[in-house]
Amino acid sequence: MDSFIVSPNGPLNGSVKISGSKNAVLPVMAAAMLSDGVSKISNVPQLKDTKTMADVLRVTGCRIKQEEHELSIDASDINYLEAPYELVKTMRASFYVLGPLVAKFGKCRVSLPGGCAWGPRPVDLHLKGLEALGAKINITHGYVEAICDGKLKGNTFSFPISSVGATANILMAATLAEGTSILQNSSVEPEITALAGYLTGMGADISGIGTRTLIVKGVEKLNPGNAPTIADRIEAGTFLAAAAITRGKVKVTDMVPEHQTALLDVFRSMGCEITTGNDWVELSAQDLKPTHITTLPYPGFPTDMQAQLMAVLATVKGASSIRDTIYNDRFKHVSELERLGAEISLKEDTALINGGSELTGAPVMASDLRASAALVLAGLVAKKHTEINRIYHLDRGYENFEGKLTTLGAKIERKID
Repeated sequence: MDSFIVSPNGPLNGSVKISGSKNAVLPVMAAAMLSDGVSKISNVPQLKDTKTMADVLRVTGCRIKQEEHELSIDASDINYLEAPYELVKTMRASFYVLGPLVAKFGKCRVSLPGGCAWGPRPVDLHLKGLEALGAKINITHGYVEAICDGKLKGNTFSFPISSVGATANILMAATLAEGTSILQNSSVEPEITALAGYLTGMGADISGIGTRTLIVKGVEKLNPGNAPTIADRIEAGTFLAAAAITRGKVKVTDMVPEHQTALLDVFRSMGCEITTGNDWVELSAQDLKPTHITTLPYPGFPTDMQAQLMAVLATVKGASSIRDTIYNDRFKHVSELERLGAEISLKEDTALINGGSELTGAPVMASDLRASAALVLAGLVAKKHTEINRIYHLDRGYENFEGKLTTLGAKIERKID
């Protein structure tokens, strides 16, 4: 497995261009299945996850062509209504095909992601939402079988908790349902707004976009879509965090500053100097202060930036804390940061950070996508060399991460094993 060797090389400086959003493009790729023609998506990041989703669509019969960051999906000849475990187990977002397939064909069979069971998991909301639209759900041998008599039927469904994935899946399904669906307590993340905009461009009738109540009037059919992918706000935030941890000055371009309000407020509270333009943010950092963070659904502070900010705060003298209300057990990176010398203790859903200790390089292991990024950031300022193993996690969601960091002055090398 590949690894990164990261060495300290002083403050990062320069500008970096942000790629298209992984979390936005994956549901849009699934949405292309709702039409009978060739949909086109631009600004598509070249990632393991986008390749996996393309493979899932190919299994169903979609024809896919990709030239650099341009993707075309021909859904005219879908003939296999199943997403196999071998692919879905590698990426939870593969589950997005469930809603489009049952809405368009009246039946499908999709593996439970990662072998998770019916119990208290986020996948519950996907299934309950489809049941509200008239689908009959059975789970056999680790697969969800969804069937409806004729078409799905519009209905009112309120998400018990805000869920990006479930909102996306039920929204896609409702576009072809008979009648009107009212989806209450929907997620308002930019990725959901982008998906709703893409569906509207395909001919869907959706109102309330950008609010927690989406009203979807079902239509007979959808046309192929054609739209760019929005910028990846988590990638943008990660590079801003890289500037902060190295006490550098970095301009992050081709992004949407409005998507970063909560994150920028945190950086300002730490003493970072922030300048913004129409599609860029520049962060300059010198003497930083500790702070206290609570993750919340958008527009609150994103859980996907929790690990990266923890790495930054480990270098800031004083007591800081991060409470994760979204995933209260998302702290596997803590033990690896401690291997580098960070002083962090856990109390239920909160990490208590005694910042300011000098970090020293050591072999560490990435446990997930954002943990990978956090360990790279820590390696940028740790004495000697930091070897980060299992970076295949990082390759799922960051395009050319080491190349972009290198242009800013980082010293990072991919070790191919």
